[in-house]
Amino acid sequence: QVQLVESGGGLVQPGGSLRLSCVASGRLVTEYTTAWHRQAPGKQREFVALITGSLHTQYSDSVKGRFTISRDKAKDTGYLQMNSLKPEDTAVYYCNAVIRGVVYWGQGTQVTVSS
Repeated sequence: QVQLVESGGGLVQPGGSLRLSCVASGRLVTEYTTAWHRQAPGKQREFVALITGSLHTQYSDSVKGRFTISRDKAKDTGYLQMNSLKPEDTAVYYCNAVIRGVVYWGQGTQVTVSS
């Protein structure tokens, strides 16, 4: 089994920054893809960013240039640095990992962008 735990969410003003963390534990492998998704109230969960085992990254158009995904392999921890936050970034942010063909999800962390 694999467990993912997100942290770092909170309330921030428009234009502010937050860094989310996602710690993976359990039966991990050396290289795996992790991703961040988000779900706003009344909307479907949407893709935000991913990073592969070889550290290739991909972003949704809505966050490109503002968010940066990264990973500390030694700590099995992924990060999502979010800058220039907008009210429309308000959502619950979830990380996931694909390991041995199985997609594991964390419990989510709330991000609220409001003045």
